[in-house]
Amino acid sequence: MKKEYWIVIIVYIAMQLSSLVGLPAMMFGFKSLGISQSLAVPVWLIVSFSIALLIILFILRKEMNSPHFEKRGSSSFGSSVMWAIVGVFLAYFAQIFAALIERLLGVEMGSENTQNILRIIETMPAAIIVTSIIGPILEEIVFRKIIFGSLHKRFNFFISALVSSVIFAAAHMEFQHILLYSAMGFTFAFLYVKTKHILVPIFAHVTMNTLVVLVQTVYKDDLERLQREAEALQNFIGGFL
Repeated sequence: MKKEYWIVIIVYIAMQLSSLVGLPAMMFGFKSLGISQSLAVPVWLIVSFSIALLIILFILRKEMNSPHFEKRGSSSFGSSVMWAIVGVFLAYFAQIFAALIERLLGVEMGSENTQNILRIIETMPAAIIVTSIIGPILEEIVFRKIIFGSLHKRFNFFISALVSSVIFAAAHMEFQHILLYSAMGFTFAFLYVKTKHILVPIFAHVTMNTLVVLVQTVYKDDLERLQREAEALQNFIGGFL
C-alpha cells in the first residue's frame, strides 16, 4: 500500500477519535460563551469531517491530477452514469435482503447509529451535509478506493470485498448489524470494480444516505400516517376474516 494511503487511513482514524478530546473542549467553550451545548455535537461533526476531507483530498491531489487517474480499463461516461443510478437500487436491495436475513436470525430491526444521526440533524439541519455527502465520500475513499483497491491488487474480488466490507461494517460500531453493513460494502465494492470510477459508488452512497435522511425527517409524519392507515385497513379487513 502506498505511503499516502496509510496517511489517509491515519487521518480518518484520527478524525473518528478526535471527538474524545475535541467534543468536551467544544462543549466547555460553548458553555463559557453561553451557547447551547447541544450544538457542540453537530458543530464538531461538521468541523472534524470537513477538515478530514480537505486533508485527504490534499494528500491525494497528485494522484487525482494524474492523467491516468482511474482511466485504465474504466467504463465510459454513459456506462458509469448508468451504474451509478442502478447502484442506488442495488444498494437498497442489498440492504433489504441483509435486513431480512438478520430478522430471521433474531436481530432486532432499527439502527442506533441512524437514530443518533437523525437526532443530530434535528438539532442542526446543516449536519445533513456530513451524513449525506462528506461522510459517504470519506468512506468510499477509505474503504473502497484504498482498502478494497489495495486488496484487489493481490486477491480476487470476493476476498477483497469481504475483508474491506467487514472492516467497513466494524467501523460503524454496530456489530449486531454487521451483515447489513457488509452487504452495503459488497455493493459499493462491486460498483467500483465494475466501473473503476470511485465517483460511481460515491454517487450511490451519497444518494442512498440522502434519501434515508429525507424519508426519516422531512417525510416522517407522512410515513407515520401511511403506517397508521395501513394498520387500520389491516384491522378492518381482519374483522371480516
